[in-house]
Amino acid sequence: MVKRKKIFRYDNVGILFVLPAFLYMLVFVGYPIARNIILSFQDVDAGNLVRGAKNFVLFENYIGLFQDGVFRTSLLNTLCYTVLCLFFQFVIGFALALFFNQRFSFAKPIRGLLLIPWMIPITVTALMFRLLFATDIGVLNYILRSLHLIQENVEWLTTPGTALFALVFANVWIGIPFNMILISTGLTTIPKELYESASMDGANKAKTFWHITLPLLRPTIESVLILGFIYTFKVYDLVYVMTGGGPVNSTHMLSTYSYKLSFEMFKYSKGSAVANVLLVILLIVGVFYIRVTTKEEE
Repeated sequence: MVKRKKIFRYDNVGILFVLPAFLYMLVFVGYPIARNIILSFQDVDAGNLVRGAKNFVLFENYIGLFQDGVFRTSLLNTLCYTVLCLFFQFVIGFALALFFNQRFSFAKPIRGLLLIPWMIPITVTALMFRLLFATDIGVLNYILRSLHLIQENVEWLTTPGTALFALVFANVWIGIPFNMILISTGLTTIPKELYESASMDGANKAKTFWHITLPLLRPTIESVLILGFIYTFKVYDLVYVMTGGGPVNSTHMLSTYSYKLSFEMFKYSKGSAVANVLLVILLIVGVFYIRVTTKEEE
Protein backbone atom coordinates (compact mmCIF):
# COMPACT_ATOMS: atom_id res chain seq x y z
CA MET A 1 0.00 0.00 0.00
CA VAL A 2 2.85 2.36 0.85
CA LYS A 3 4.57 1.72 -2.49
CA ARG A 4 1.30 2.30 -4.36
CA LYS A 5 0.83 5.64 -2.61
CA LYS A 6 4.35 6.70 -3.53
CA ILE A 7 3.75 5.89 -7.20
CA PHE A 8 0.45 7.77 -7.31
CA ARG A 9 1.79 10.87 -5.58
CA TYR A 10 1.02 14.20 -7.23
CA ASP A 11 4.70 14.65 -8.16
CA ASN A 12 4.62 11.40 -10.14
CA VAL A 13 1.31 11.95 -11.91
CA GLY A 14 3.18 12.83 -15.12
CA ILE A 15 4.35 9.21 -15.35
CA LEU A 16 0.75 8.07 -15.68
CA PHE A 17 0.18 10.39 -18.63
CA VAL A 18 3.37 9.26 -20.35
CA LEU A 19 2.80 5.54 -19.69
CA PRO A 20 0.27 4.85 -22.53
CA ALA A 21 2.53 6.48 -25.12
CA PHE A 22 5.55 4.64 -23.70
CA LEU A 23 3.77 1.28 -23.92
CA TYR A 24 2.64 2.04 -27.47
CA MET A 25 6.18 2.92 -28.54
CA LEU A 26 7.56 -0.14 -26.77
CA VAL A 27 5.18 -2.54 -28.54
CA PHE A 28 4.89 -1.00 -32.00
CA VAL A 29 8.36 0.57 -32.36
CA GLY A 30 10.74 -0.99 -29.84
CA TYR A 31 9.76 -4.63 -30.43
CA PRO A 32 10.00 -4.45 -34.27
CA ILE A 33 13.41 -2.75 -34.04
CA ALA A 34 14.67 -5.43 -31.63
CA ARG A 35 13.32 -8.22 -33.83
CA ASN A 36 14.87 -6.61 -36.89
CA ILE A 37 18.28 -6.43 -35.21
CA ILE A 38 18.09 -10.09 -34.22
CA LEU A 39 16.95 -11.06 -37.72
CA SER A 40 19.96 -9.32 -39.27
CA PHE A 41 22.28 -11.69 -37.37
CA GLN A 42 20.44 -14.77 -38.66
CA ASP A 43 20.19 -16.50 -42.02
CA VAL A 44 16.51 -16.26 -42.91
CA ASP A 45 15.07 -16.43 -46.43
CA ALA A 46 11.96 -17.80 -48.11
CA GLY A 47 13.35 -21.35 -48.02
CA ASN A 48 14.22 -21.80 -44.35
CA LEU A 49 11.50 -19.47 -43.01
CA VAL A 50 8.85 -22.11 -43.61
CA ARG A 51 11.00 -24.80 -41.95
CA GLY A 52 11.60 -22.51 -38.98
CA ALA A 53 15.38 -22.84 -39.24
CA LYS A 54 16.97 -19.56 -38.14
CA ASN A 55 20.69 -20.12 -37.88
CA PHE A 56 22.79 -17.33 -36.39
CA VAL A 57 25.52 -16.15 -38.75
CA LEU A 58 26.57 -13.09 -36.68
CA PHE A 59 28.10 -10.40 -38.94
CA GLU A 60 28.03 -12.42 -42.16
CA ASN A 61 25.09 -10.46 -43.56
CA TYR A 62 26.79 -7.12 -42.90
CA ILE A 63 30.07 -8.29 -44.42
CA GLY A 64 28.17 -9.48 -47.48
CA LEU A 65 26.40 -6.14 -47.78
CA PHE A 66 29.58 -4.12 -48.10
CA GLN A 67 30.71 -6.55 -50.79
CA ASP A 68 27.42 -6.01 -52.63
CA GLY A 69 27.69 -3.49 -55.47
CA VAL A 70 24.00 -2.60 -55.34
CA PHE A 71 24.24 -1.81 -51.62
CA ARG A 72 27.25 0.46 -52.19
CA THR A 73 25.36 2.17 -55.01
CA SER A 74 22.30 2.56 -52.78
CA LEU A 75 24.39 4.07 -49.98
CA LEU A 76 26.09 6.49 -52.39
CA ASN A 77 22.75 7.39 -54.00
CA THR A 78 21.22 8.09 -50.59
CA LEU A 79 24.09 10.37 -49.59
CA CYS A 80 24.16 12.24 -52.93
CA TYR A 81 20.37 12.54 -53.01
CA THR A 82 20.28 13.86 -49.44
CA VAL A 83 23.08 16.40 -49.91
CA LEU A 84 21.69 17.75 -53.20
CA CYS A 85 18.15 18.00 -51.83
CA LEU A 86 19.31 19.73 -48.64
CA PHE A 87 21.41 22.24 -50.56
CA PHE A 88 18.70 23.35 -52.98
CA GLN A 89 15.89 23.18 -50.42
CA PHE A 90 17.82 25.28 -47.96
CA VAL A 91 19.08 27.90 -50.42
CA ILE A 92 15.71 28.42 -52.11
CA GLY A 93 13.80 28.21 -48.82
CA PHE A 94 16.15 30.73 -47.20
CA ALA A 95 15.76 33.13 -50.12
CA LEU A 96 11.96 32.86 -50.01
CA ALA A 97 11.93 33.35 -46.23
CA LEU A 98 13.97 36.55 -46.59
CA PHE A 99 11.72 37.73 -49.40
CA PHE A 100 8.44 37.13 -47.55
CA ASN A 101 9.88 38.63 -44.39
CA GLN A 102 9.59 42.00 -46.13
CA ARG A 103 6.40 43.94 -45.56
CA PHE A 104 4.33 44.08 -48.75
CA SER A 105 0.79 43.29 -49.81
CA PHE A 106 -0.27 39.64 -50.20
CA ALA A 107 2.96 38.38 -48.60
CA LYS A 108 1.13 36.16 -46.10
CA PRO A 109 -1.42 34.68 -48.58
CA ILE A 110 1.30 33.84 -51.11
CA ARG A 111 3.47 32.30 -48.40
CA GLY A 112 0.48 30.20 -47.37
CA LEU A 113 0.00 29.01 -50.96
CA LEU A 114 3.64 27.96 -51.13
CA LEU A 115 2.99 25.53 -48.27
CA ILE A 116 0.73 23.42 -50.48
CA PRO A 117 3.55 21.20 -51.88
CA TRP A 118 4.51 20.22 -48.33
CA MET A 119 0.90 19.44 -47.39
CA ILE A 120 0.16 17.18 -50.38
CA PRO A 121 0.71 13.46 -49.65
CA ILE A 122 4.06 12.30 -51.01
CA THR A 123 2.47 9.50 -53.02
CA VAL A 124 0.31 12.01 -54.87
CA THR A 125 3.34 14.22 -55.48
CA ALA A 126 5.32 11.24 -56.77
CA LEU A 127 2.57 10.32 -59.24
CA MET A 128 2.36 13.94 -60.39
CA PHE A 129 6.10 14.16 -61.05
CA ARG A 130 6.08 10.76 -62.69
CA LEU A 131 3.64 12.15 -65.23
CA LEU A 132 5.65 15.37 -65.47
CA PHE A 133 8.83 13.47 -66.39
CA ALA A 134 7.09 10.83 -68.53
CA THR A 135 8.74 10.17 -71.89
CA ASP A 136 5.84 10.39 -74.36
CA ILE A 137 3.10 12.26 -72.48
CA GLY A 138 5.31 14.20 -70.08
CA VAL A 139 4.74 17.93 -69.69
CA LEU A 140 8.47 18.65 -69.40
CA ASN A 141 9.30 17.03 -72.75
CA TYR A 142 6.36 18.86 -74.37
CA ILE A 143 7.64 22.25 -73.10
CA LEU A 144 11.21 21.53 -74.18
CA ARG A 145 10.05 20.45 -77.65
CA SER A 146 7.85 23.52 -77.97
CA LEU A 147 10.84 25.73 -77.17
CA HIS A 148 12.94 23.73 -79.70
CA LEU A 149 15.46 22.88 -76.98
CA ILE A 150 15.25 19.16 -77.77
CA GLN A 151 14.41 17.26 -80.94
CA GLU A 152 13.46 13.92 -79.36
CA ASN A 153 11.84 13.06 -76.06
CA VAL A 154 14.23 12.61 -73.14
CA GLU A 155 13.74 9.43 -71.13
CA TRP A 156 14.03 11.11 -67.76
CA LEU A 157 12.95 8.19 -65.55
CA THR A 158 14.51 5.37 -67.56
CA THR A 159 18.04 6.76 -67.85
CA PRO A 160 20.35 6.32 -64.82
CA GLY A 161 21.71 9.88 -64.75
CA THR A 162 18.47 11.77 -65.33
CA ALA A 163 16.36 9.53 -63.07
CA LEU A 164 18.23 10.63 -59.95
CA PHE A 165 17.93 14.24 -61.12
CA ALA A 166 14.15 13.82 -61.40
CA LEU A 167 13.97 12.46 -57.85
CA VAL A 168 16.03 15.36 -56.49
CA PHE A 169 13.84 17.86 -58.36
CA ALA A 170 10.65 16.35 -56.93
CA ASN A 171 11.94 16.26 -53.35
CA VAL A 172 13.27 19.82 -53.55
CA TRP A 173 9.79 20.95 -54.59
CA ILE A 174 8.38 19.20 -51.52
CA GLY A 175 11.01 20.45 -49.06
CA ILE A 176 11.20 24.14 -49.96
CA PRO A 177 8.09 25.10 -47.91
CA PHE A 178 9.43 23.22 -44.87
CA ASN A 179 12.68 25.19 -44.97
CA MET A 180 10.91 28.46 -45.73
CA ILE A 181 8.44 28.31 -42.84
CA LEU A 182 11.03 27.31 -40.23
CA ILE A 183 13.49 29.99 -41.32
CA SER A 184 10.65 32.54 -41.47
CA THR A 185 9.82 31.66 -37.88
CA GLY A 186 13.46 32.17 -36.91
CA LEU A 187 13.54 35.56 -38.62
CA THR A 188 10.60 36.78 -36.54
CA THR A 189 12.63 36.21 -33.34
CA ILE A 190 15.36 38.68 -34.38
CA PRO A 191 14.69 42.08 -32.76
CA LYS A 192 14.07 44.86 -35.30
CA GLU A 193 16.05 47.23 -33.09
CA LEU A 194 19.27 45.49 -34.11
CA TYR A 195 18.70 46.32 -37.76
CA GLU A 196 17.77 49.90 -36.90
CA SER A 197 20.94 50.33 -34.85
CA ALA A 198 23.05 48.81 -37.62
CA SER A 199 21.55 51.14 -40.24
CA MET A 200 22.22 54.13 -38.01
CA ASP A 201 25.86 53.02 -37.78
CA GLY A 202 26.07 52.94 -41.57
CA ALA A 203 25.90 49.18 -42.12
CA ASN A 204 24.44 48.10 -45.46
CA LYS A 205 22.15 45.11 -46.03
CA ALA A 206 25.02 42.76 -46.82
CA LYS A 207 26.78 43.53 -43.54
CA THR A 208 23.59 43.23 -41.49
CA PHE A 209 22.90 39.88 -43.16
CA TRP A 210 26.35 38.47 -42.37
CA HIS A 211 26.78 39.98 -38.91
CA ILE A 212 23.21 39.97 -37.55
CA THR A 213 20.86 37.68 -39.49
CA LEU A 214 23.11 34.64 -39.96
CA PRO A 215 24.60 34.53 -36.42
CA LEU A 216 21.17 34.88 -34.76
CA LEU A 217 19.65 32.30 -37.12
CA ARG A 218 22.33 29.72 -36.37
CA PRO A 219 20.14 27.56 -34.05
CA THR A 220 17.32 27.60 -36.61
CA ILE A 221 19.66 26.75 -39.48
CA GLU A 222 21.16 23.83 -37.56
CA SER A 223 17.70 22.47 -36.74
CA VAL A 224 16.50 22.85 -40.33
CA LEU A 225 19.54 21.08 -41.79
CA ILE A 226 19.60 18.21 -39.30
CA LEU A 227 15.84 17.59 -39.46
CA GLY A 228 15.97 17.89 -43.25
CA PHE A 229 18.77 15.30 -43.34
CA ILE A 230 16.72 12.86 -41.27
CA TYR A 231 13.55 13.31 -43.34
CA THR A 232 15.40 13.08 -46.66
CA PHE A 233 17.80 10.26 -45.84
CA LYS A 234 14.99 7.82 -45.03
CA VAL A 235 13.07 8.53 -48.24
CA TYR A 236 11.08 5.58 -49.57
CA ASP A 237 7.65 6.36 -51.04
CA LEU A 238 8.81 9.05 -53.48
CA VAL A 239 11.52 6.80 -54.96
CA TYR A 240 9.35 3.68 -54.99
CA VAL A 241 6.49 5.37 -56.87
CA MET A 242 8.61 7.35 -59.35
CA THR A 243 11.34 4.88 -60.31
CA GLY A 244 11.05 1.79 -58.10
CA GLY A 245 14.83 1.87 -57.70
CA GLY A 246 15.44 1.62 -61.45
CA PRO A 247 16.61 1.77 -64.07
CA VAL A 248 19.04 -1.09 -63.41
CA ASN A 249 19.17 -0.36 -59.65
CA SER A 250 20.61 3.10 -60.37
CA THR A 251 18.20 5.01 -58.11
CA HIS A 252 17.94 2.57 -55.22
CA MET A 253 18.16 4.17 -51.79
CA LEU A 254 18.86 2.24 -48.59
CA SER A 255 15.15 2.08 -47.81
CA THR A 256 14.07 0.84 -51.25
CA TYR A 257 16.91 -1.67 -51.44
CA SER A 258 15.95 -3.02 -48.02
CA TYR A 259 12.38 -3.43 -49.29
CA LYS A 260 13.59 -5.18 -52.45
CA LEU A 261 15.76 -7.64 -50.54
CA SER A 262 13.03 -8.43 -48.02
CA PHE A 263 9.82 -8.51 -50.07
CA GLU A 264 10.91 -9.09 -53.66
CA MET A 265 14.00 -11.29 -53.29
CA PHE A 266 12.82 -12.75 -49.93
CA LYS A 267 16.25 -12.35 -48.34
CA TYR A 268 14.84 -11.20 -45.02
CA SER A 269 18.08 -11.15 -43.05
CA LYS A 270 19.96 -9.11 -45.64
CA GLY A 271 17.03 -6.72 -45.92
CA SER A 272 17.07 -6.29 -42.15
CA ALA A 273 20.80 -5.61 -42.23
CA VAL A 274 20.29 -2.79 -44.77
CA ALA A 275 17.51 -1.33 -42.60
CA ASN A 276 19.80 -1.44 -39.57
CA VAL A 277 22.56 0.42 -41.43
CA LEU A 278 19.97 3.11 -42.19
CA LEU A 279 18.87 3.07 -38.54
CA VAL A 280 22.42 3.49 -37.22
CA ILE A 281 23.14 6.46 -39.52
CA LEU A 282 19.90 8.20 -38.54
CA LEU A 283 20.51 7.40 -34.87
CA ILE A 284 23.93 9.07 -35.01
CA VAL A 285 22.43 12.14 -36.67
CA GLY A 286 19.57 12.18 -34.15
CA VAL A 287 21.96 12.05 -31.18
CA PHE A 288 23.99 14.85 -32.76
CA TYR A 289 20.79 16.90 -33.16
CA ILE A 290 19.85 16.38 -29.50
CA ARG A 291 23.33 17.43 -28.37
CA VAL A 292 23.25 20.54 -30.54
CA THR A 293 19.80 21.63 -29.34
CA THR A 294 20.69 20.91 -25.71
CA LYS A 295 23.91 22.93 -26.03
CA GLU A 296 22.00 25.86 -27.55
CA GLU A 297 19.43 25.81 -24.75
CA GLU A 298 22.16 25.83 -22.10
